[in-house]
Amino acid sequence: MAPIRLTESFYHRDCLEVAPDLVGKLLMRRLPDGTILQERIAETEAYRGQEDLACHASKGRTPRTELLYRESGVIYVYLCYGMHWLMNVITGEPEQPQGVLLRAGVVHNGPAKLTKYLQVDKQFNGDSFLTCPELWIADDGFRPALRTDVRVGIDYAGAYWKNMPWRWIADEK
Repeated sequence: MAPIRLTESFYHRDCLEVAPDLVGKLLMRRLPDGTILQERIAETEAYRGQEDLACHASKGRTPRTELLYRESGVIYVYLCYGMHWLMNVITGEPEQPQGVLLRAGVVHNGPAKLTKYLQVDKQFNGDSFLTCPELWIADDGFRPALRTDVRVGIDYAGAYWKNMPWRWIADEK
């Protein structure tokens, strides 16, 4: 099946539904010279609302977190540790902050390696996977087996939130 761009209805669901369904999809990037890069999504993490102490929205609405309150499909890119761009997609209902971190591709096994390969930085922050001509997610029908695990790098959120099995990984077995 030829890759088809995901539509608003795909993202307009709870992040705990969208995150596992994104694993296996194709992250597509058109460079300025017309070259198309693609990477199959191998791992995602869900961040769900102000109550989730690992979610950026847990500290309330700020200029940085404003995009989490927007409509489904919005691209949320932020700088981590002052040097790595990480990319998320907003899901669910407007005003209900939640999103999914695109944690790894099949080849590029980390969120910063993935954005570096795709040449994604703050220029995409606030754009939309629904309409952006340079960055989108597509479905070609591939459905990998999945396993879950706890989210990574969020010790600050406390044991309860740190141990939520809200990471989905393509199972290579």
